[in-house]
Amino acid sequence: MTMEGLPALVGAEVSVTDWMRIEQDRIDLFANATGDKQWIHTDRIRAAAESPYGAPIAHGFLTLSMLSLLSKDVLPVDGVRLRVNYGLNKVRFPAAVRVGSNIRGRFVLVDVKAFAEGADIVLGVAVELEGSSKPCCVAEWIVRYYR
Repeated sequence: MTMEGLPALVGAEVSVTDWMRIEQDRIDLFANATGDKQWIHTDRIRAAAESPYGAPIAHGFLTLSMLSLLSKDVLPVDGVRLRVNYGLNKVRFPAAVRVGSNIRGRFVLVDVKAFAEGADIVLGVAVELEGSSKPCCVAEWIVRYYR
């Protein structure tokens, strides 16, 4: 795929990733990195007893941060030397990710905005939660591709 060929894919689903398990150790590392150690994420016993989910859940921002990993093989473009997270237009977390759940990314190319050094790629992303009718994260994500 070339940068010039991207506009022809606008509106198309460009990738569905493999499933990835979210384990407690990843949640704990995220909690330590961000300082968000709320018990609903980190205390298995209390979360099992007191939370409406019956188990610890991943931080919404942890799920959002997984977009980079989930998208590593999405929309490879010849001649791109650098991909940069440029930002988000919309983000929602419709369902909680319980510890031990599997997630995957579904990516749709929404828009391409070319500029002299490359293009801004707008991706519609649904992070699906295995066994759930609702995604755990939906976002409109802008990734800047540099030639």
